[in-house]
Amino acid sequence: MIQILVVEDEVKVAKHLKKGLEEQGYEVVITYDGDVALRLFSQQPFDLVLLDGILPGKNGFQLCREMRQLKPNVKIIMLTALSATDDKVEGFDSGADDYIVKPFDFRELLARIRAHSKTQQISYSPSLKIANLELDQAKKTVVRGGVKINLTAKEYSLLEYLMKNKGRVLSRLDITEQVWDLDFDPGTNVVDVYVNILRKKIDKDFEPKLIHTRVGMGYFLDDQE
Repeated sequence: MIQILVVEDEVKVAKHLKKGLEEQGYEVVITYDGDVALRLFSQQPFDLVLLDGILPGKNGFQLCREMRQLKPNVKIIMLTALSATDDKVEGFDSGADDYIVKPFDFRELLARIRAHSKTQQISYSPSLKIANLELDQAKKTVVRGGVKINLTAKEYSLLEYLMKNKGRVLSRLDITEQVWDLDFDPGTNVVDVYVNILRKKIDKDFEPKLIHTRVGMGYFLDDQE
């Protein structure tokens, strides 16, 4: 499955892109900030980036240059309202593989994504494994110690996100943005509730314990506490 990072500060546009791309079988992570985007890009194995030009934090052109230096083979498509020829030239000079001006036809975007995906070797492992816990991303199944673990769609998404970020402390803000696509409400305990549910399902009857809490900071999954 091709993994796409959408960097777009307009929340409605970002969520529209995520919904449409996921319906086409892509795995999508969205972020609204350039600095956060660079951190995610450096830590996760994305195959393609859809990148707005005007962003809080680092702007799209600066971000494109830094992404290109970090991972030269990842495809980057600028998706922006900046339509002047000088902007397009700057986009390509920054390292973009393609440049699409808003408003755009979603069918054209899909065609561009397919075209760029064919030009690279996609390195994708269909399963994630930590200790005796295995998550199959193709079949959407979870097994621990040979025992199948039944999870809801949201529980699965949370576990997948934790496993992809093994050893990294994830704040409640990180989790709500990537798993729920919600603006963080400091008064909600939805993350804590779901983490506790996961603990009961994948940790309670197994060793070693994999889900850990860093007090005041967040949660992380690792086979070494």
